[in-house]
Formats: sequence, C-alpha cells, structure tokens
Amino acid sequence: MELQVYQALIAAGAPEEAAKNAAESINRAIDSRYAIHAKELATRGDIEQIRADLEKTKGELRTEIARIEANLIKWLVGTGLVIIGVILKTMH
Repeated sequence: MELQVYQALIAAGAPEEAAKNAAESINRAIDSRYAIHAKELATRGDIEQIRADLEKTKGELRTEIARIEANLIKWLVGTGLVIIGVILKTMH
C-alpha cells in the first residue's frame, strides 16, 4: 500500500521526498492502529479459548459442588442419627 500511495502522490505532482514521507507516515499510522487493535480486541480464537476454559471450569465446579453436596448429606444424616440415638437413649 505504501508504494501505491507514494506513486499516487508522485502522479499528482508531489515532490518525491514529500510523497515518500507521506506514504511512510500513513504506513506508520496503520501499523499503530493494528498494534492497538491487537492488544485491545479479542479474536475469534481468543473467544473460543475462553469458551473452552469456561466449559472446563464449569465441569470442575460441578464436580466440586457434587463432592461438597455428598459430604453435607453425609454429615446431615450422621448428625440426624446421633440426635435420634440421643433421643431414644433419654426415653429409656
């Protein structure tokens, strides 16, 4: 693109050095914008990676919740049995 801009400016009558400087300036501005976009914008690949990470995390969270739920049920049943045992013992 830089060469095309340079050639267009020369064809329009711009001095060679001015045409070269203008073409290089436009090229630097475009490069600068692409650099900003590369830092600030997510690509489809970035989004797909985030989705994959979330799916993995979601599965890990479900596993952890199930483990905690099983422990909670175990403790609740155990505590309930102890309470029933205490009540039955005090009744006799």
